[in-house]
Amino acid sequence: MLKRVLLVTFTAAILACQAAPKPQQLVEGIPNIKPDEQQGLVLKEIVTLIENYNYKKIPLNDSISSLILDKYVKSLDPYRSYFLASDIKDFEQFRFTLDDSFRAGDLSAPFYIFNVYSKRYNETLDYAMAQIKDKYDFNKNDTYVFDREKMPWVTSVSALNEIWKKRVKYELINLKIAGTPEAKNVETLTKRYQNLKSQSAKLNNQDVFQMVMDAFTETIDPHTNYFNPANAERFNEDMARSFEGIGARLQLENDILKIAEIIPGGPAFKSKLLNTGDRIVAVAQATGDFEDIIGWRIESSVAKIKGPKGTKVRLKIIPVGQDMSSKPVIIELTREKIIMEDQSAKKEVKTIQSDGHTYKIGVISVPAFYADFKAANAGDPNYKSTTRDVKLLLDTLKRIDKVDAIMMDLRANGGGSLVESIDLTGLFIDKGPVVQVKDLKGQIQVNSDENAGVSWSGPMGVMVDRLSASASEIFAGAIQDYGRGIIIGTQTYGKGTVQSSINLNNLLNPSLVQRLAMLIQKSSGAAVKVNGTGAAAAAPPQLGQINLTMAKFYRVNGSSTQHKGVMPDIVLPSFYPLDKIGEDTEPSALAWDEIRQSNFIPVADLSGLKPELIKRHDARMEKSLDYKALIDDIESMKKREQETSVTLNETRLKAERDSLEAKNLEKINKLRASRGLPAVKKGDKIKKDESFDFIQDESLHVLADLMELEPKPRPKVNP
Repeated sequence: MLKRVLLVTFTAAILACQAAPKPQQLVEGIPNIKPDEQQGLVLKEIVTLIENYNYKKIPLNDSISSLILDKYVKSLDPYRSYFLASDIKDFEQFRFTLDDSFRAGDLSAPFYIFNVYSKRYNETLDYAMAQIKDKYDFNKNDTYVFDREKMPWVTSVSALNEIWKKRVKYELINLKIAGTPEAKNVETLTKRYQNLKSQSAKLNNQDVFQMVMDAFTETIDPHTNYFNPANAERFNEDMARSFEGIGARLQLENDILKIAEIIPGGPAFKSKLLNTGDRIVAVAQATGDFEDIIGWRIESSVAKIKGPKGTKVRLKIIPVGQDMSSKPVIIELTREKIIMEDQSAKKEVKTIQSDGHTYKIGVISVPAFYADFKAANAGDPNYKSTTRDVKLLLDTLKRIDKVDAIMMDLRANGGGSLVESIDLTGLFIDKGPVVQVKDLKGQIQVNSDENAGVSWSGPMGVMVDRLSASASEIFAGAIQDYGRGIIIGTQTYGKGTVQSSINLNNLLNPSLVQRLAMLIQKSSGAAVKVNGTGAAAAAPPQLGQINLTMAKFYRVNGSSTQHKGVMPDIVLPSFYPLDKIGEDTEPSALAWDEIRQSNFIPVADLSGLKPELIKRHDARMEKSLDYKALIDDIESMKKREQETSVTLNETRLKAERDSLEAKNLEKINKLRASRGLPAVKKGDKIKKDESFDFIQDESLHVLADLMELEPKPRPKVNP
């Protein structure tokens, strides 16, 4: 039904898109970036989707227009370092008209604002570069205000220049304190600003459109998001934990594409023809001609290198260590499907001593709830998913490692697939409800684990933090409600909404897509190809994707996780500030509420054990140097967050830095001594095997306490 209704609106939009667009107000002195007809069409349809199918069903009006304007301006210049007060006054003309403009697909206002920003941005960088070679008195007691978010907009170019002159001085002091020569510092800072200008020059109308849409959709709801075609591809690859290409991570360095990492098992790894640090200067498809990619945007270069598995790509590379003037080496690789194992679930086995007992605990780190839906729908029996990966890890931990308990580490897991959160819960509980979902009509659906039996029936815990969100909260909430395990950490993020991913191309039938392509090519003056039947053919435009909030989820006990998140059984201090990170800090977030409890049967009631678990935890914290160090770090971070300026006196700044470094080194060595490790000196690198995860260690001790207090039989395990 949704597709049929939207098909009608898209048809109307296409028939209307030949109308002359509103003239855009131009900014003198720069190449103005302008929107295209395709973006206007997408904007109109997203307005329709949000007004009719978003969970809130908020009509776009003058109040929303005002909020969008403020959010957009803040996203461009959050610390008020570029715009002038006169610019902000000029933008007031759009305060109550963006709603009407967006409904008509008119992007002229936000693109004009961006072009003003672009002009100011480049002017300030030009001024800053001109100040780098000036002579500065680093003994003066002046200060640089780096956070101007709550200060008034500056009223003149000279006042803005004064801010940037101080910023240049601050950056030069930082380089000077690091001990590099003055001439080298000038060169380093000049290159830094030149690189910023170079990156700014590469921005195109897709980048600007993405910024506009971010401000628009996030004003409505923090989790309704539009992705332009390039961002949509990245989002879906991240969800699938796979992509098709050569198996290398790339980065841009001084306009040159560089190999940052070779992914094990991929074509680049197996060929042994590429190394980390090699630079790619040109790309060709199979037998096609080479294209020089120096100076290209990284997205454009990557698009040329990636491609369907089984196809060939040729690269011209300058090997690491060789001068850029060296003759390039030509290599050929056959693209394959790459599985991103380093971003998938992993296991390790930890041994804990507690009250005279030794426990082996399997720790499974789950970075996200991912699934390769494309491969699953194509019938691939080995498609990638969180649940499938974790089940294999559980089998190994159970049968080979012979662990006594399992700890699921969901720290910094921002969520992902709702289906995966249900299936993963099903590995630890028998059949039963996992999550309730209420749609925009108020209808409630109970989503259950339908598979009898469990993959792990023993003791378990779940580690969470403030960045654990959405699907992580569904899993942790279900484990807590069923009494299946103990939840340890900090209050979670509080994202209790469900998004549906809608590919905007799928809302049009092929003939309409073709017609749109013809209209866009006609307006742009691009050449139109002729197909085998003699008819004109045009490449179908890619319209991008919207993740639209269309439902809200609730725990089986009836409570929403929206705003409140999941409260752990054992609460640890949060390094992430709860007043700055979390759903309850988002002005446009939905409210918390409750619905009726679903019909579920708890596995156990752990509430009677909580007082003793907390008592034992508190006793350890009383004696723990790591706990005291964490509390000190949190307090220090809070103090730093209150700071908005920094001294520009070199002696004072260096003394402050040295004092902080000395205090930190003293703290590190006290902690190392408590673990029987030798002291380190300033500049020493801590070995990986000497690193210590205090939060994980304490969580494992809590799980050991649970095993001592709860010697109960568990549900039958599937063979």
